Amino acid sequence: GKIFRLREHLERFMRSLKFTRLDSGLNIDELEALTREVVRRNESLRDPGGDFTVTQFVTRGRAKSVVDPVPPTVCILPQRIDFAQFAKFYRSGVHVVIPRTRSYSTDSLDPKVKHYSRMNFVIASLEAADVDPEAYPVLLDENGNIAEHIAGNFYLITDGVLRMPTDHSSLQGDTQRAIREMAKRLEIPTVEEDLQPYDAYTADEIFLTNTTYCILPAGKIDNRPVGGEVPGPITRQLQSAWSEMVGVDFVDQALTAANA
Repeated sequence: GKIFRLREHLERFMRSLKFTRLDSGLNIDELEALTREVVRRNESLRDPGGDFTVTQFVTRGRAKSVVDPVPPTVCILPQRIDFAQFAKFYRSGVHVVIPRTRSYSTDSLDPKVKHYSRMNFVIASLEAADVDPEAYPVLLDENGNIAEHIAGNFYLITDGVLRMPTDHSSLQGDTQRAIREMAKRLEIPTVEEDLQPYDAYTADEIFLTNTTYCILPAGKIDNRPVGGEVPGPITRQLQSAWSEMVGVDFVDQALTAANA
């Protein structure tokens, strides 16, 4: 299979390793080659019409403290995508809930670091599930600005303008970079700015992105309906552009696989 923007994901991964002072023992070329080999060896396990995610992570190994000079543990994990978890939301829109729990403070950890220290995301998911078992939590930062979904980025559209949170409080994903590129090509005005819940409650369209579901529209936020039709016209434009970019109609792929 073809891995979406593998090099770009690994570049961010290597930056996070450097920031956290973790030496995986591998350079980026070696990590890329190993990732491709893992995918190749597991290709026969992919369901017809199905897809994988592939994740790389590194721990400090079996150390007694963070300063012990022991070899790290390096993992490359392929997983089948369970399209049934989200496919229906391409048509109905997901319910976004803003939980009480906030994103981690930028005073304690820079949001540009990709990491798994995310207990606050777990608590936020539980709080969102109290409202709606199928809700997707989107967290605020310590200043009350919209930060991110626990597994991706958040966007809204107001009067034809695509708006997204700044990088002060959200992980800058490679999927987000692709959204910016497509919006520029489609001549959709785009701004990064501090966004509050008010902006989301009054938006014409809302959608979330990550490399698993690509572009997922929201139909409600905190039990308030979003705009009119779901997905909205600009969200549909971006979905079509994404499908063209990767050579697969990802919405049709998900709906077909979920109903198989």
